[in-house]
Amino acid sequence: MSATKLGAICATVSVLFFSINDVAIKFLSVGYALHQVVLIRSVIALLIIVAVIAPFTSGWAIARTKRLKMHVLRGLCVVFANMTFFLGLAAMPLADAVAIFFVSPLVITLFSVFFLGEVVGPRRWAAIVVGLIGVLVMMRPGTSAFQMASFLPLGAAVCYAGLHILTRRIGGTESAATMAFYIQIVFIFVGISFGLIVGDGRFADQSDLSLAFLLRAWSWPSVSDYPIFVLIGVGTACAGYLISQAYRVAEASYVAPFEYLALPMAVIWGMVVFDEFPDVWDYAGMALILGAGLFMVWREARVKPVALQRPLRR
Repeated sequence: MSATKLGAICATVSVLFFSINDVAIKFLSVGYALHQVVLIRSVIALLIIVAVIAPFTSGWAIARTKRLKMHVLRGLCVVFANMTFFLGLAAMPLADAVAIFFVSPLVITLFSVFFLGEVVGPRRWAAIVVGLIGVLVMMRPGTSAFQMASFLPLGAAVCYAGLHILTRRIGGTESAATMAFYIQIVFIFVGISFGLIVGDGRFADQSDLSLAFLLRAWSWPSVSDYPIFVLIGVGTACAGYLISQAYRVAEASYVAPFEYLALPMAVIWGMVVFDEFPDVWDYAGMALILGAGLFMVWREARVKPVALQRPLRR
């Protein structure tokens, strides 16, 4: 199998796992605390990485690194990107949250200018403006359709952009398995910390859906929910590894568009599972964000033909 075909398969399967993960966490958001869900998910994911992925890669060498601080910083970016995105899912339609999150390639370009000193031409600046207009169309500030929760996936996109910049600094020396391993370690640490601070539910009396998801007391999972927790744990481990592998074996400009399959998947899941039907303004905003993001991917491939590894999404 060619590297491009392998990259396409890895990216597509990873996006499917990520999409299912989003649906499952939105489903769990009505009965469990976010930090509890994240902790259980990450423990299962870490077990999969150690027991399944590590033996077929570098074994226990996946834990060896000379850049521990960078791994911790990357892990914190992933944690905050995940948690803000999932908090948005609790209060927003699935497709809206995913669409707003996909402004991240535009934020990555902005960050590359300010933190890496890269030069961006007028066409990419225009794409950034178009994408941001798409976000405003979806958020609709000043109207009855506006939700404060829509800032949460936007914050997730900013955190994801920071993750991308850090990955570009260490991706040449650290393996996909090592980066996935340390991200789950940071998730577990943050989940336990949140649990110790607010897991007793002392701040759980919240009318806002996102805050209720964040501050709800821990509870023992229902037996009927066990398969869902296992699914998101296994899916997270597999998706994180597969998307990293996709960018390692194939060019970034070829792999990146496959990540945008998450948007039509989110629309379908929202309709089928949660009875959420986007309106014409939602579709218009999605089109602007999707078009701007794909143009940015294409333009960056023209300007920088050398592939750069990208990080796992969630």
